[in-house]
Amino acid sequence: MPVEKLKNYLDQNHVKYVTIKHSVAFTAQEIAASAHVAGKEFAKTVMILVNGKMAMAVLPASYQVDFDLLKEMLGTRNVSLATEAEFLSLFPGCQPGAMPPFGKLFNMDVFVAEALTRNEEIAFNAGSHTELVRMKYADYKRLARPNILKFSWKTVTFPNDPKEKWEEDY
Repeated sequence: MPVEKLKNYLDQNHVKYVTIKHSVAFTAQEIAASAHVAGKEFAKTVMILVNGKMAMAVLPASYQVDFDLLKEMLGTRNVSLATEAEFLSLFPGCQPGAMPPFGKLFNMDVFVAEALTRNEEIAFNAGSHTELVRMKYADYKRLARPNILKFSWKTVTFPNDPKEKWEEDY
């Protein structure tokens, strides 16, 4: 979805938002840092397959999807990470990996990590690797109508231990 189409959708639904241009960045953490947005407030979109159907898992930049937990929450064994080849054609006009988290516009389910709901505002890719949208989480929830679940882990690193540690979301 091109940036203008997303903006038109938000405007038509009377949502107040700001767009933020930033230097080219590709990972959620890099984008958040580049745009001076806290990692917990940057909503990254991870494309997943649930029983063979494409869906979005939306979570804070500093979190990871726990696929075992997501399978448990959804009551299925068939949840996996989608490949770029599987979803790229579903988002015409969007740069790969920069899809906005509005599955409703693409006829797909959206699963939001409970951790993201703790934010008053969120920011997310607007279809490109150089622009994002920041808006109230309540407006996002109203438009996206996501399924809110606990399925993520926060990545934390300790200075004296170079190995990654995981901290539960709940």
